[in-house]
Amino acid sequence: MEEDKIVKTSDINIHVGTNANNVPVRMMWSAADGNIDKKEATAMLLSLWDPKDKNTMKIDLWTKDLSIEEMKQFFHQTLVTMADTFEKATGEKNIVEDLRDYCYHFAEKMEILPE
Repeated sequence: MEEDKIVKTSDINIHVGTNANNVPVRMMWSAADGNIDKKEATAMLLSLWDPKDKNTMKIDLWTKDLSIEEMKQFFHQTLVTMADTFEKATGEKNIVEDLRDYCYHFAEKMEILPE
């Protein structure tokens, strides 16, 4: 099929600097298509679907300087984004509303709701 023909490729690069104990101390990422060049990050969750093994491959990293408060906010925002993505990909509105309810519950329990 013509629509499946690859006409362009893109790279996303993540550079992780670790200390002597192999603990991440600095992360930088670049994505030319997004005009992002060596932007600093302090946490990342990367999930890739392996269609052959029907399994998720993942990398979860955070730097030693990421605060607990930042991790709570990072997880909350990631959960909200996952709900949005799941709805867009599947159209499953009912379960997505449950996910969003849980996101609110998570934020409430973590005491990160906006004032």
